[in-house]
Amino acid sequence: MDKKTCGYGSESICNLNKMGISEYEKIKKSCQKHEILWEDPEFPAVQSSVFYHQTPPFQFMWKRPKELHDNPIFLKDSPGPFDVTPGKLGDRWFVSCIGTLYLLKGFFYRVVPADQSFEDISLEDLYCGVFRFRIWWCGEWVEVVIDDRLPTFNGKLVFAHCQTSGQFWPCLLEKAYAKLHGSYEALKYGTTLDGLVDLTGGITESIPIKNETANAARLLNRLLSATSVVTATIQTSNGSRSKIEKLDNGLLVGINYKVLGVEVVELRSNSTVHLVKLKHPHYKISDWSGVWSNGSSNWDEITCSEIERIGLKHLQEGEFWLPYADFCNNFTHIEIIHVDSETARDEVTLQGRAPWITRLHQGAWQRGVTAGGCRNNPDTFHINPQLNLVLSENEEVIISLCQHSVLEPKVIGFSVYKLEKPSSELISRSFFKKNKSLLNSQYTNSRQVSARCCFEQGGYLLVPTTFEPGQESSFTLRVFSAKPIKLKLIDLLPKMLRPVLLKATSSCESKGVNQYESVFLQLADEHRSVSCFELHELLEACLPNDYIKSCATIEVCRQIVMALGTSGYGRLKLSEFRDFMCSLKQWQISFKAHSKEKTGILRAERLRDALYDTGYQVNTEILSALAMKYMRKDGTLRFGDYVSIILLLSSSFMAFEKRDPLQNGAVKLSLSEWLSTSLGC
Repeated sequence: MDKKTCGYGSESICNLNKMGISEYEKIKKSCQKHEILWEDPEFPAVQSSVFYHQTPPFQFMWKRPKELHDNPIFLKDSPGPFDVTPGKLGDRWFVSCIGTLYLLKGFFYRVVPADQSFEDISLEDLYCGVFRFRIWWCGEWVEVVIDDRLPTFNGKLVFAHCQTSGQFWPCLLEKAYAKLHGSYEALKYGTTLDGLVDLTGGITESIPIKNETANAARLLNRLLSATSVVTATIQTSNGSRSKIEKLDNGLLVGINYKVLGVEVVELRSNSTVHLVKLKHPHYKISDWSGVWSNGSSNWDEITCSEIERIGLKHLQEGEFWLPYADFCNNFTHIEIIHVDSETARDEVTLQGRAPWITRLHQGAWQRGVTAGGCRNNPDTFHINPQLNLVLSENEEVIISLCQHSVLEPKVIGFSVYKLEKPSSELISRSFFKKNKSLLNSQYTNSRQVSARCCFEQGGYLLVPTTFEPGQESSFTLRVFSAKPIKLKLIDLLPKMLRPVLLKATSSCESKGVNQYESVFLQLADEHRSVSCFELHELLEACLPNDYIKSCATIEVCRQIVMALGTSGYGRLKLSEFRDFMCSLKQWQISFKAHSKEKTGILRAERLRDALYDTGYQVNTEILSALAMKYMRKDGTLRFGDYVSIILLLSSSFMAFEKRDPLQNGAVKLSLSEWLSTSLGC
């Protein structure tokens, strides 16, 4: 069937948890109905999808697999050798990641759904050039939908592809991954650890073997008993990014070898040898050729019972043993993927192992609200998100912080503090000035930062941060432990601590409020009341300086009438005006106390504290909404903004209290009631 091409659909990166019928199914049905091949409008077949910043080395031609191969195969039914090469422009780290994924069949088929083909499967399932993959992205599994047009030069693929098997899942998976990053070029700044997180949904650690030579065997055995995928890799400071290099002993550089076991094997001579069992997918390219390699005469030194015990005769393709000493001398890093019990169910090689207990928090650093920077910023560090971690007994935990800023990553890290007692209240600035942190992660612009530490039973405070204050990003924080733990965000409950709208007293009036009365009466109607427009004129004329006069806007005057006016007709009586002027003096005192650097300017980071002194306790969600509505471009607020915030909160609290006379802390509203209430604030 001769099919046309068409660009259709949007939002082809879908949240799996929120989908009814997926975007993939919608696109397929539309293309099949109109007999067209899909062209992805979000990741078009243009030069900028390959190289965004750099100048392309040549002009790419985009071709579908059927234009490149006589019989293209998406994925073979039976597993075969892993023959993926990075290509001329691809990256070795990505091939290493998908090679590791290829060895974990349960994880592999979650990322690469096998029910896809370049052929018409049935009359209801026709080939239409659309494919889907599932990737862990920004703290959740997403389905990425792409068309199957691939960049080529001189008729050949230039990025990751299979050399001989004719399978196209690696190139299409790489394209889906490039779509998430915005371009193929962006993948050049990726890392193996980040890729392993995205393809498994776990958290990763990298442990230099030179730091753990004495304890590496014990560490490996402990990790192999948990739901962790353990790999070893040889990293060099130089070498090709796109070419897989081989050492003289047959080991490959930059490729993750899966660690399958560590054994102390008895020899016929009554001595022992310490061996490590490894597996890698590139067995057609190379294999270990040193001592104790497959087929080596060294195996003659082992008894038949030991050979049977370690399963030497049942080695699968790509599996081999090597001495522990050679393992430590050749491999530079142990790279581990820890997965939770739910994720581990999909992978048969992890079944029966001790599950990790996982706690997850998704949050954000917002400028002026929760972006306080690292400990180098003592005045703002306390505004960062604060999480309470509670351990029921002494335990080693792994903490992972993953930022969601992929294209412009921030420098991130976290600190941990010991708490003498669990806290449900936000920890103040003074705590951090008096107490040293128990653990500080490294600060890096990597997608993920992780650290492991042995903690005693009790409560701890976790503070995830960017290095510089004011930098914005969302993040996912996960804590893994072998034993039960609790993780909870510390925040405040919204509360009115004391009356904020004060009643005018004789002492207050004697301090200058009376001088405005004559002007008020000149502007007032026969009922001795003014509208917001007349109030605006009054404040413009009477307020003493620009600093105070910043609240004399028509918008603030409307709020004053809404918050203090009791007539129901949008007018303010003289007594209510006196109450406002008396309240204004108190609000000014709180504002000044928190704007010491420059009179009349309040940094948004201090808004919560200023509101607390005035009489309002607000949580982070409310503070975030106020900052988005009132914070200026330079991250500050003026006195008029502050007055407007107080009036908004006053109206909101009064509206809620009116509908909650029994003080249950919750109200039920119809749509009409909700609109009336929200618009009246």
